[in-house]
Amino acid sequence: MTPTPAHAHSTPRLAPEILDYYALGREDSRLREGTGRLELWRTQDILRRILPEQHGRLLDVGGGSGVHAEWLAADGWGVELIDPVPSHVEQAAALAGVTARLGDARALDVGDATADVVLLLGPLYHLPDPGERGRALAEAARVVRPGGLVVAATINRYAALHDQLNRGGWFEPGRRARLEATAATGRVHTGGDFTTAYFHEPAAIAAEMTASGLTVTGQYGVEGAGWLMADIAAYLEDDSKRDAVLAALRITESDPALLGISGHLLTAARRE
Repeated sequence: MTPTPAHAHSTPRLAPEILDYYALGREDSRLREGTGRLELWRTQDILRRILPEQHGRLLDVGGGSGVHAEWLAADGWGVELIDPVPSHVEQAAALAGVTARLGDARALDVGDATADVVLLLGPLYHLPDPGERGRALAEAARVVRPGGLVVAATINRYAALHDQLNRGGWFEPGRRARLEATAATGRVHTGGDFTTAYFHEPAAIAAEMTASGLTVTGQYGVEGAGWLMADIAAYLEDDSKRDAVLAALRITESDPALLGISGHLLTAARRE
């Protein structure tokens, strides 16, 4: 029997607990309200600087409800959002200039070398198995054109530890045990504050992208140390201070010694 190509099937195969988590509908508001806006604004800031000036076909793989797809389409990109969560696809499909459909990052129903940019801003941290992450990255490398850009978001290894130390959860014995396990292995199991996930070290995601045939061109700490600062919420409410915060975070965004302090990391790579 002839093997079926990996990209021939695009029926989503996401763990039930992950689907249940996102079916709660929190993801859209998480990035549009409160301190979550720092992640949105910084992701926007970084992408606008590293994406090609010539707008073309952009695949937003695992793009959720379309928070990023919305502004990318407004900027002039031809945005196609692919996500395994039906409610996300329904929300994204209602956005101006965005085409949305169900799909799986590990088996994209997309032709070879047909996209100018592929964004993986959600899938990788919900694929704890390295082989499955490798398939998602290989698919991105397959569908992007030669010279095209792939940008992957990951959650940093110690993000949960830093977050809960900041919030006080570290001092709860049960939660502390889970945080220690995640810090040691990168794995997050459902039942805590999140759902099944894997948290990367910066060098590890760079190595995974290289192994998929991509050439890493840069890494960017999204929130830097800003998300851990006590006054950050107030700064974000003040337009002038917000702009100053974004400017400060640009200074340290690619310092290798500071990449892991950020909650999220963007790694950019090209298909040569």
